[in-house]
Amino acid sequence: MSTIADELRRRTFQYTLRTIALCRTLPDDWVAREIGRQLLRAGMGVTGNYWSACRGRSDREFIAKLGVSADEADESVLWLAAVIRSGIQTGAEPKALLGEGRELRAILSKSHKTARENRRRKRNQITKSPTRQFTKSIGGPP
Repeated sequence: MSTIADELRRRTFQYTLRTIALCRTLPDDWVAREIGRQLLRAGMGVTGNYWSACRGRSDREFIAKLGVSADEADESVLWLAAVIRSGIQTGAEPKALLGEGRELRAILSKSHKTARENRRRKRNQITKSPTRQFTKSIGGPP
């Protein structure tokens, strides 16, 4: 695994730990509990799906898990923004965590887009190879 992937694994894990710590400090009322539950699931989903993508058995699985991780990052940003904008918590940590969530969302979204483009490019190279064109012209396998 590359150094960049290792660094992103570390960052996503720290994001999960910080999300857990923040959720533990939310007030004990039904609104904060529900938002905290959603935030906790999304924040942990970023890490779980990214780590799973790194173990992907195929390009398709890697791309799919990376996309889910980006979606979870986006959802966690939504819930962090709700925590802050609703006044449930407005301190420095929720704002810092929101910033990290936005950064992770941007990184994961761009990585997902790049991986999809690379797969598409790779597929197009295979379909345009001289051998494939020759076999198609003589009625060979598609």
